[in-house]
Amino acid sequence: MARAERPREPRREGRGPRLDQPREVRRQLVRRPQVDADTFGRFAENFARFMGTARFLLYMTLFVLVWIGWNWLSPGRARFDGYPFIFLTLMLSLQASYAAPLILLAQNRQEDRDRVIAEQDRTANSRAHADMEFLAREMASLRMALGEVATRDYVRSELRSLLQELEEQSRRDPDEHDDGDWDT
Repeated sequence: MARAERPREPRREGRGPRLDQPREVRRQLVRRPQVDADTFGRFAENFARFMGTARFLLYMTLFVLVWIGWNWLSPGRARFDGYPFIFLTLMLSLQASYAAPLILLAQNRQEDRDRVIAEQDRTANSRAHADMEFLAREMASLRMALGEVATRDYVRSELRSLLQELEEQSRRDPDEHDDGDWDT
């Protein structure tokens, strides 16, 4: 019996002959810029840190006052932004639109650092807790063992009582032991 061959489907563009094979790599016309996330994050943190200072507020206040003073008090042609100060408003809005994401990025990085530190603290706390439990068990076992060990005071009291018994016995039988020679 002859086996009939199935006709092959034509290969579609961009795909391998099977689904488990990767597509052909397309070359991009415009390359995406490569940005180091850590460097950009450090920049965002420094920027956010600077924006939270009194120096930044002083600089921004001076800039706005100079801007408004120049555009309000200057003669006609020297003014580049009229009374409603639309260009100043645009610049401040632009500054705010860039500042907000940078501040959020800095907060996210700080949150990630806090999460790592909290995890390290939890690990250290669990180790310390395990060590304390171990030491508590050791102390309990030492206390139990000390209950079975003869103390110095106990040995002294036993020796005194033995000495008293021997003295009483030697008083009763003085002839058995002469000159303290205790040979048996």
